[in-house]
Amino acid sequence: MQFEDIRRIATLGTGTMGHGVALLCALAGYEVRLYGRSEASLDRGFNGIQAGLDLLLENELIRPEEIGESLRRIRGVTAIAAAADGADWVIESLAEDLALKKAIFEELDQVAPPRTILSSNTSGLSPTLLGAATERPDRVLVTHFWNPPHLLPLVEIVRGEKTSEEAVGLAKALVKKLGKKPVEVKKDIPGFVGNRLQFALLREALHIVEEGWARPEDVDAAVKYGFGRRLAVTGPLESADLGGLDVFHSIQSYLNRDLAASSEPSPLLERKVAVGDLGAKTGQGFYDWSTERFERLRKYRERILLSFLQEDRSKGS
Repeated sequence: MQFEDIRRIATLGTGTMGHGVALLCALAGYEVRLYGRSEASLDRGFNGIQAGLDLLLENELIRPEEIGESLRRIRGVTAIAAAADGADWVIESLAEDLALKKAIFEELDQVAPPRTILSSNTSGLSPTLLGAATERPDRVLVTHFWNPPHLLPLVEIVRGEKTSEEAVGLAKALVKKLGKKPVEVKKDIPGFVGNRLQFALLREALHIVEEGWARPEDVDAAVKYGFGRRLAVTGPLESADLGGLDVFHSIQSYLNRDLAASSEPSPLLERKVAVGDLGAKTGQGFYDWSTERFERLRKYRERILLSFLQEDRSKGS
């Protein structure tokens, strides 16, 4: 299949990730089939798409006419077979459950045309195992969009053991056409690149709080007002180069021995989960989450992410 042959994309799921990916595909000019389990879920998906388009328009990231054009390209369906019918690409964004995803990929293998590439928006599950549920493992891979997909540029492209170079190349081209930044993960590893880095930081953050060395708000402040700002411009390896590899080698020689290295979940995190303090979704985690506080932080984060997109647009990147 040539890249120009990709015309219709099926997106499975109407949650934050599913409707966000459908929005991106429609904006890029593709005909989209959006799968939801019910008419109610499709309604929620289309409401999310409308809100996302409105937000991009308010911040001058799209033109007014693109809203109507994009919405006309999307058709909602409640059967996977209807979504996959005639699709050149399928992007699955359903629940993060391996058994469910394997069943979905097995069904897709039966109902999607033989040429169709099947990709999952999983944040860490194995593309090799998903491919093994099909008769086309060479055309199965992961395209991991980051949340929220219409605001964050990163998409991790992860190959399974039998994924073809053709599929990887087409995925890179598609991600760029969607206006995103592809990162190729060359081996099927748990958590890919982004979550391995993210959870390494979380492990140390939890360890510092468990030991009583700093409060949660001070740990977060150290990231937000320190190296977190720098990391938005220079990644960890660029930062090491800029700071001097000899300096970083010296620091590693004594600090690595003292860093958290447990292979088990944090005891502090386990205690929080055991009593139902799950964070913003329950109103209590490391912080008290009132509706007002949640909305204030959500809108602030949204504004910052939009400013990054506007900066990317001004640089042509």
